Amino acid sequence: MERADGFERQRLSVVPRPLVEAALLRPVTRRIVVTDAGYFPRAADHGRRRPNGAAETIVIVCVDGSGWVEAGGQRVRVGSSTAIVLPGGIPHSYGASEDDPWTIWWCHVRGSDVAELLEAADISPARVTLSLRGADRVTAMLDEISTSLERDTTPARLVATSGMAWRLLTQLAVDRLLPEHGTPLERALRYLEDRVDGTVHVPELAAMVGVSPSHLAALFREATGGGVVAHHLALKMARARHLLDTTDLPVAEIGRRVGMGDPFYFSRRFRLTHGMAPTAYREHHKG
Repeated sequence: MERADGFERQRLSVVPRPLVEAALLRPVTRRIVVTDAGYFPRAADHGRRRPNGAAETIVIVCVDGSGWVEAGGQRVRVGSSTAIVLPGGIPHSYGASEDDPWTIWWCHVRGSDVAELLEAADISPARVTLSLRGADRVTAMLDEISTSLERDTTPARLVATSGMAWRLLTQLAVDRLLPEHGTPLERALRYLEDRVDGTVHVPELAAMVGVSPSHLAALFREATGGGVVAHHLALKMARARHLLDTTDLPVAEIGRRVGMGDPFYFSRRFRLTHGMAPTAYREHHKG
């Protein structure tokens, strides 16, 4: 399926390849450069088959309708609020559904840092789709990229779209890490946020969200890099910083408001986190 003509109201920008090669030699854009971008609404009969892959990494975001992608020996249906990310060089094919053709935003990128950004989003030949939590944010970035390249493809413009592409791929990584609404991890995180001034016992929290304490600890390690108690402490410290920066409350009262009634214990924990006492933090000029 290789439709040659375009789609009504489509947008399409292609950076001339000599300009791409030049950008890949410059300090900023060698890290990531957008080579193509566009928007295909209701893209009936749209599809591509690349047995040898593409030189670029391809990002496609389906915002309406449906389609499919095949890579790594697997064929996956793609619906709304789903991203396809195809690393450069992997054989693949994709296309719009015959019954309900997709509407997609897309871009192609190259650069030395692309592989690390894909790793952060847990993208591999065996896993090329992501369910998006913030589809509107991602499509807004793709719109911004497309609009920018429609104006011109000067070196300055390629620097600008390089930054936009970096934001796009890091947003995909964030969407992978953020828990879906209603999952045990999301409910546990929300519970801790609502109880910054309290004490949380891991077994009780695990029972409340319906998982074992060990499983909850594993979920937190993957999502936050630490345990349940460490994340709750980080939330307390964030609240304490906010109160120190925006109020004249005594340090002891701030400690009480984050669930640490002993002012000496609060000061000790704050110093361990920030390398300075709460009073020194308050006096430090910021911004």
